Amino acid sequence: MRTKNIILITLVVLLAVLPLLIHKGAEFGGADGEAEEAIIELHPEYEPWLESFWEPPSGEIESLLFALQAAIGAGFIGYYLGFVKGRKESEKEKRSVRSL
Repeated sequence: MRTKNIILITLVVLLAVLPLLIHKGAEFGGADGEAEEAIIELHPEYEPWLESFWEPPSGEIESLLFALQAAIGAGFIGYYLGFVKGRKESEKEKRSVRSL
């Protein structure tokens, strides 16, 4: 089990680092910026229906909020997976006690 975890962690690290090594100096832009450029190129007269009611004061704050959102989502997913695993183990333990 330990070897399997080490292999999985190594693969995750490689998946994160390899793109940075392969594309040195590349600019990694967001999908929103790419979409905006494509829309302007295809339909220069297009006007957005809505505008943001609040924009973060700086790019750093925007990145912080995005990271916070990702961390909260990961926390919920981790909690759910742990809850399901704990419930399965509890049911398994109850079955083994009943069979005695």
